[in-house]
Amino acid sequence: MNCSMSGEVPEEPVVSKKSGLLFEKRLIERHVSDYGKCPITGEPLTMDDIVPIKTGKIVKPRPVQAASIPGMLGMFQIEWDGLMLSNFALEQQLHTARQELSHALYQVLLWHALDFVGKQGLVAHDAACRVIARLRKERDEARSLLAQSERQMPMSMSAVTAVNASALSNGKRAAEDEELGPNGKKLRPGISSSIITELTDCNAALSQQRKKRQIPPSLAPVDAVERYTQLSSYPLHKTSKPGILSADIYYSKDIVATGGVDTNAVIFDRKSGQILSTLSGHSKKVTSVKFVTQDDLVLTASTDKTVRVWQRSDSENYNCRHILKDHTAEVQAVTVHATNNYFVSASLDNTWCFYDLSSGLCLTQVADASETEGYTSAAFHPDGLILGTGTSEALVKIWDVKSQANVARFDGHVGAVTAISFSENGYFLATAAHDGVKLWDLRKLRNFRTFTPYDSNTATNSVEFDHSGSYLAVAGSDIRVYQVANVKSEWNCIKTFPDLSGTGKATCVKFGPDAKYLAVGSMDRNLRIFGLPGDDGPVESS
Repeated sequence: MNCSMSGEVPEEPVVSKKSGLLFEKRLIERHVSDYGKCPITGEPLTMDDIVPIKTGKIVKPRPVQAASIPGMLGMFQIEWDGLMLSNFALEQQLHTARQELSHALYQVLLWHALDFVGKQGLVAHDAACRVIARLRKERDEARSLLAQSERQMPMSMSAVTAVNASALSNGKRAAEDEELGPNGKKLRPGISSSIITELTDCNAALSQQRKKRQIPPSLAPVDAVERYTQLSSYPLHKTSKPGILSADIYYSKDIVATGGVDTNAVIFDRKSGQILSTLSGHSKKVTSVKFVTQDDLVLTASTDKTVRVWQRSDSENYNCRHILKDHTAEVQAVTVHATNNYFVSASLDNTWCFYDLSSGLCLTQVADASETEGYTSAAFHPDGLILGTGTSEALVKIWDVKSQANVARFDGHVGAVTAISFSENGYFLATAAHDGVKLWDLRKLRNFRTFTPYDSNTATNSVEFDHSGSYLAVAGSDIRVYQVANVKSEWNCIKTFPDLSGTGKATCVKFGPDAKYLAVGSMDRNLRIFGLPGDDGPVESS
């Protein structure tokens, strides 16, 4: 029989007269003395209601963890971690005591000196205190930088710890202790001035490049796009849970990532037609997937309320580097900043989080107190200082990343905003919802064109500009490609592809490099490639 409080076999068992529950004597005595009631039923309880139970002297059985070598290693690891934490706490207390003693001694000596120097000594004391305050501030900043650099150490330094942790937690990272503010919310370090400077410098460099931007000569011309047809179809996800919800393309390597209803993300080499890796770990469907090209990383978001960061190994497999659990509801989107050092996740809990990519640390979590709806889509502006989010209540919100302020909002859609895409020209924004696609001019903050390609019962699931800003793709019950024009000119639909999945629901569309092909995901398990016949690539798979 086990203690009702600790769940372990009690050394001194006692039983409650009122509830008949079994307890460890020392635990129930402490609880009754503090609260005066039963910890299980909540009824009033005194020590007179506790009856000891006499038991025979038996050998206490070994705990379940000590029944195997991995379990014993786990116990030793826990004890070692506890010892190290205790030692660290003692060292901090000793350091603090030394500082306080040193400061007190300094104050005593200073006040003795005041007896000789009078009023001038008082001025010196004030100056000394300011110096001390400045030094303490510099010390705290140095400690913060040191802690950040330790979090950014290569993954190999923590490989042994990761192995032990996997034995204890079955591959899932345990929740970390985090400080809470007075309102019960987690305290975040915020976006520091150095990060803001980095974002601003990136914005300035990209804006300057955009002024000189020209359409690449290798871009697929309009007459070629008009002749696109399905080239291949690849069954990447499980038959039992079909459906591809998101896709992304690593342009320089021509690799496609897809996120599916089957809880997996798949990394696929288009040229060879081979699956490079299957990322398994989420417990529910994968809603968003993004490449981080700088460090061969992949981000996945899921309705299991988590975001995972995956890193490619030498063996071409992807290992889970971080599991981020800062949201309290389904995570609908992830988007990567142009520096490739930061990313944002958006969730139905009405918050978006700004993360440091290398450490997996949530620097800030932003909630709009004036609204209660959740976020269903998100995308960074190409220059990186603006973030666009779509909500479940048909609103489009534009945020200043540096101040995390909502600087603009667009209404007019019907239903949840399912997708957001900024044009590479920097001032066009396309949004998709149940009622179709709206185009917004960010210079004048107004809607200048609306597409309603489908009937009122069919939602538009995806919208995407190509990398040059010359084409716009829309996905719903079919896939349509529009030629981008200016605000006043007509945007012509130059190609329509039928949804060959048979589900009537194309969920995501992405342009390949130079718009040489389109990758389309639908609610079956196949990724379909549309392009010109004869382009490089493998033959169609069944």
